[in-house]
Amino acid sequence: MAIVISPGRTETAAPVRRPQTRFVREARRNARAHGFLLGSVLCFALFTWYPMIREIIESFQRLHLGVTGFAGLRNYRQITADPFFWQAWRNTFQFTGLALLFGFALPFVVAVVINEFRHAQAYLRVLVYLPVMLPPVAGILLFRNYFMDPTNAGLLNQLLHAVHLPTSQWWGAAPSAMPSLVIISTWTNMGSAVLIYLAALQGIPGELYEAAEIDGAGLLKRVWHVTIPQTRTILSLLLMLQIVATMQMFTESFVTTGGGPESSTVTIVYLAYNYAFQFSNFNTAEALGVIMFIVLGIFSVLYVWIERHGNEA
Repeated sequence: MAIVISPGRTETAAPVRRPQTRFVREARRNARAHGFLLGSVLCFALFTWYPMIREIIESFQRLHLGVTGFAGLRNYRQITADPFFWQAWRNTFQFTGLALLFGFALPFVVAVVINEFRHAQAYLRVLVYLPVMLPPVAGILLFRNYFMDPTNAGLLNQLLHAVHLPTSQWWGAAPSAMPSLVIISTWTNMGSAVLIYLAALQGIPGELYEAAEIDGAGLLKRVWHVTIPQTRTILSLLLMLQIVATMQMFTESFVTTGGGPESSTVTIVYLAYNYAFQFSNFNTAEALGVIMFIVLGIFSVLYVWIERHGNEA
């Protein structure tokens, strides 16, 4: 296009720049941030999403004479026909229920007690977190051999004997094996939850506690009317994480009891391990993993739905 200025003289018009759309502007502004996030997304895709998709696909396959073929629901029918499948679910739910009584409530109580101390809080935090810093297997073996030895050499049995109470076989007997694993798991893992609760407690405004004290509220009433409502979000989040983690319990059973005695500590993950590495039936083990994934997925969706409707109410 040309614009005539005067006879014999022309001047070229500058090109008209089109306005950028909002999407383009936002994309250019966040290009660097997206570049940093790309590495994390690729790691998740390679080490989390891809194995999950492969597990789902291979749960419908079968390896026979070195040839992999489509098996349909054969692996799922085989695993549900196994009587250990239903026993493993009962053991898993038993461990999860007991862990909620001890592993979820006890760290909160410990955090509330530590928060009441005016001095030595740093020392108590280190003391509580110390078992978490140990390797999981080392921590479990330490507690099993020195605290829960079925003989009178164990510290807990010595304490029971000192107060004239009957000693226990702990993990050596079927009735007490699962509660013993719950105690071991609580001791080795509660340090992280205690620190999270302490951080939430120290974020509560002191004016609320002062107002409660002026009204004559004691420690228990302050906890019930101030502490718990102010930490409800953290409590809900850790409750969900606690359930998901305890339903995947494996290390405690594998190291301490080996699934016994009388298969009383065989969990779903432990059963999947047996199928994969003892029976060399990886496809059935993957089918069991898919069932566990579906159960935990349904629970997570229901939990989020209940929490959302509870907050709206």
